[in-house]
Amino acid sequence: MTKLKTNICIIGAGPAGATTSLFLSKLKIPHFIIDAASFPRDKVCGDGLDLKVMRVLNNLDPNLVEQEILNNDNFIKSQGVVINISKNKKAVLTYYPKNGEADLPYFCFSKRQYFDNFLVSKINPAFATFLPGTKVESIVEVSDERIVTATNENGKIEITTKLVVGADGDHSVVLKNLGKRPIDREHYSGGLRQYWKGIEGILPNNHLELYLPKSLPFAYLWIFPLPNGEANVGCGLLSSLITKNKVNLKDLLNEMITKDPVLKERFKNATPLEKPVGWGLPMASLRRKASGNGWLLTGDAASLICPTTGEGIGPAMLSGFIAAQFIERAVQINNFSAETFKNYDREIYKRLESSIKSNGLLRKTSPSFYNFFINNFAPTSLCRYYFRKGVARWIKTAFEEDIKVSIY
Repeated sequence: MTKLKTNICIIGAGPAGATTSLFLSKLKIPHFIIDAASFPRDKVCGDGLDLKVMRVLNNLDPNLVEQEILNNDNFIKSQGVVINISKNKKAVLTYYPKNGEADLPYFCFSKRQYFDNFLVSKINPAFATFLPGTKVESIVEVSDERIVTATNENGKIEITTKLVVGADGDHSVVLKNLGKRPIDREHYSGGLRQYWKGIEGILPNNHLELYLPKSLPFAYLWIFPLPNGEANVGCGLLSSLITKNKVNLKDLLNEMITKDPVLKERFKNATPLEKPVGWGLPMASLRRKASGNGWLLTGDAASLICPTTGEGIGPAMLSGFIAAQFIERAVQINNFSAETFKNYDREIYKRLESSIKSNGLLRKTSPSFYNFFINNFAPTSLCRYYFRKGVARWIKTAFEEDIKVSIY
């Protein structure tokens, strides 16, 4: 058995774990980062990169987005949203820069197989010991340390660490070790993804598309354009509603793209590139405790998916950035106790607070009012006005403002 020792061990090298590592390296803090997979690898997801992602990357390197993403053929830029309401009615919300505003995208799309590998490729070997293809088997607390036992192609590894960062997603081994894995269906959604090629009617500005079926309120279908004429198509619904309404997501997706009058003509000549694959979305509305003695949780392991949009990459990367700031303080004072991290939960949740509250209000809304509001407000000029103003403000924040974290 190989025995290793470190102050910080990050488990998981997806967006949350890789971001934590990248900012620890920027702070010149040595650490380990391990992942059961070898990269590149697929990850079931909507493949959407919002302005939170761009903001974190801009804080890592102000030139990275414009030099390595916006001119990269593996990323596709989007300028707006389409909400499909009926066969002859849809809301098209587009961001056009004006009055000296920067010509930057509202959204980007990239397959997670490429994007996650893009982040992993930035891991700095001067400060990070990266162990891909390494599966964690157990985590045992001994005094003020934790013993992480893992295996890879070279055999067993034992890592003694003062801090474990759980960045290993919804099925987190760290969560399991802490005894906090049970799912609350009121704060958990099911999602389904299927890659397609040749869908008709994609707008020139690569709008992300949403369709909210009247027959099943609070469910949603998305079409996210990707490079090479491909698209990420999927649907999602709160787990408690899946159970209550006895919904089979694969049947729901198939029914919408083959029978729905809004969608069936667009998919008539399209080709599926895979069978539908599913995954779980742990929502931030759960307000999971994300820190304690010798441990922090980030991303999906911390249940940080935005409950109003289902977006998880941005919150995951923000949590990785925030985690690095708290870890820097812990290293400085050589204290990895819960007291050092007591404000970590506050910092990761305050950026999701408005979405958590909006989701709570939405859940109290009757389905008929929900449908009425979407169908009648989304296509209006007032909605288009507020969308454009909001996107202009979000872009300015993402590209011009540093992320501020208060650890005290």
